[in-house]
Amino acid sequence: MRQILFSLFFIGCQCLLYAQEFNILDYGAVPDGKTLCTSGIQAAIEAAHLYGNGRVVFPAGSFLSGSLVIKSGVELHLLQDAVLLGSTNPDHYIKLNRWKALVIADGESDIMITGPGTIDGQGRQLALHIDSLFYAGKLDSADYNFVEMRPMHYIRPQLIEFVNCKNIKLTNVTLRNAACWVQTYDLCDNIILDHVQVDSDAYWNNDGIDIQDCKKVRITNCYINAADDGICLKSQSRDHFCDSIYIAHCTVRSSASAVKFGTVSHGGFKNVTIEHIKVFDTFRSALAIECVDGGTLENILIENIDAVNTGNAIFIRLGDRSKTREPGLLRNVTLRNIKVEVAFERPDYAYEIRGPELPFFHNTFPSSITGLPGHPVENLTLENIEIIYPGRGNNGLANMPVSRLTEVPEREALYPEFSMFGELPSWGFYVRHVEGLTMKNVKISIAAPDYRPAMIFDDVHLLQLKAIAVHGDIKLKPIILHNSSDIKTDDEQSILRM
Repeated sequence: MRQILFSLFFIGCQCLLYAQEFNILDYGAVPDGKTLCTSGIQAAIEAAHLYGNGRVVFPAGSFLSGSLVIKSGVELHLLQDAVLLGSTNPDHYIKLNRWKALVIADGESDIMITGPGTIDGQGRQLALHIDSLFYAGKLDSADYNFVEMRPMHYIRPQLIEFVNCKNIKLTNVTLRNAACWVQTYDLCDNIILDHVQVDSDAYWNNDGIDIQDCKKVRITNCYINAADDGICLKSQSRDHFCDSIYIAHCTVRSSASAVKFGTVSHGGFKNVTIEHIKVFDTFRSALAIECVDGGTLENILIENIDAVNTGNAIFIRLGDRSKTREPGLLRNVTLRNIKVEVAFERPDYAYEIRGPELPFFHNTFPSSITGLPGHPVENLTLENIEIIYPGRGNNGLANMPVSRLTEVPEREALYPEFSMFGELPSWGFYVRHVEGLTMKNVKISIAAPDYRPAMIFDDVHLLQLKAIAVHGDIKLKPIILHNSSDIKTDDEQSILRM
């Protein structure tokens, strides 16, 4: 699949290799970081588009700008020490389809952004300017989040938003300091993101990469430092879904989840391969696989993941938020060759924008795999998994003993998150409503005692356990089965059947 994706993009973009150059200085842009250069840069873009396969060159210097509309056959090329600097005036931004952005396109093809320069959105200054408009009576109250005391995400400009575009390439460019999501690709086809560096801990909702209902996407060799989800697949439309996605050789630091499917998942996600990912200092889940809006999530392979200092290892959730259609499907998912070290303290203490604290007492959360009554997660394989937990589970702090297992709430419509069920009755894995689960060569350990058992399987059928290792101070039988059947295991002595 990787070779096919590369070939498809190469055919679509090979004509850009011999582009005519259009230097923005020749169109009136001034590299002082103070003079608004929007019209001059846009003029260079229009000229490159009319010429066909044109390269718009940003020389060294800082170029202040509002929204730039990129056109078909145009490459924005930022030379070393070149900075496209987003204006802090919200009036300088426009939207073509969904939200406002600094670089924006709708219905274009064969577009590129290349480095080694930088796009800097000055996101905090821009967001605080928008915030001040509300208190000056110039912003509608519907566009303000009174609970979080900040402007709604959708009125804060992104750095990049491409909608209904095809043959897109970003390479060797640095994206910094967004006021909202850093970059969004919605309903696009044939995308390559390679050696893109994201450094955005500027303000809330700073997702590193958002892929929405796109097909044939390749994300490789990227470094993501984000104040929200790192690499996030979304599905906003019932009529579309993410398909044929390849993500590899990336490093992610996130104040939310590092690699995430969802939360929005109306159409779903199919045929996704994610491999060779390093995760560190991540507040929520290293891997979050969520299908909660009626879509279908299937044929997913995630392998060779190494995560350290993360708040949660694996979170897999089939939910039902809408209640207006049948719950979706989550099936045929394989996770293998994964090692995670879960932190005791919050992992994102060094971030400027940190994930919000939970409003209840709790011990360290286990990895969880949960479906719904009558709508199980199906055909899931976990192989060669090692998760190291800190332990120290204290039933004086929060208590959910095995004897109250049936009291764990379903919360079908709640926003999906590893903490959504409150205190859970196991420290390693909590699995509920699953049909067809194979766990092979899975090792979990704790550094200090925990009052809970290691694994709980509740309403789990067609379960195969092979070479399961549990290390640490174990007070109870490490594996608890409840309301489950069709179990195959090579270590019946470790299992308590309730």
